[in-house]
Amino acid sequence: MKKSADSSGPAFWNQRYASAETPWVLQRIPATLRSFLKGTRTGGRVLIPGCGTDHGVIKAFADAGFEVTAIDFSPVALAESKKELGNFDGKIMRADFFKSDFGRRFDLVYERTFLCAIHPRRWSRYAQRVAELLRPGGNLIGIFFYGTEPDPPPYPINKTQAKEIFGKYFRLIRDLKVSDSVPMFAGMERWQEWERSAMK
Repeated sequence: MKKSADSSGPAFWNQRYASAETPWVLQRIPATLRSFLKGTRTGGRVLIPGCGTDHGVIKAFADAGFEVTAIDFSPVALAESKKELGNFDGKIMRADFFKSDFGRRFDLVYERTFLCAIHPRRWSRYAQRVAELLRPGGNLIGIFFYGTEPDPPPYPINKTQAKEIFGKYFRLIRDLKVSDSVPMFAGMERWQEWERSAMK
């Protein structure tokens, strides 16, 4: 399938997962996430949007004491994660990040390869939605794609865009280079932690 095909619906992603055309999948826990989980308090609620088949990350949060809600709109990806995780306490569910009601707010929202799968015209809404879903003082954490891509998706972000998109709702409190990216993202990912400020 061409990357330029419409990636805004589940059909695109179902086909990619079903045919194992998933070069973005990291078959391990990112080192930056491992470090974060070691240094953070246990407990709290975390949302993982666009979780795909990233069952290792889901389990890592659960093992660190977090109440996990992992969502995607690809039934194929969700089925694989559920199969791998087996008897899992958290929620792995088909949901719309922009529209679904998750009840209580979250302490963390974890980002990796979700923002870069969304067309840039929706990035402002993404930031607003994350802010809505987080409790005051909660954090958007994860790995962000800063680079170039001639045939998106993935859609790279730059520092100016990030400041414009997130600055209204968040304060950047950590920014680290990622050293264990998959080949397609090598040298172009950063671990960032954005603290939710008062809604404006």
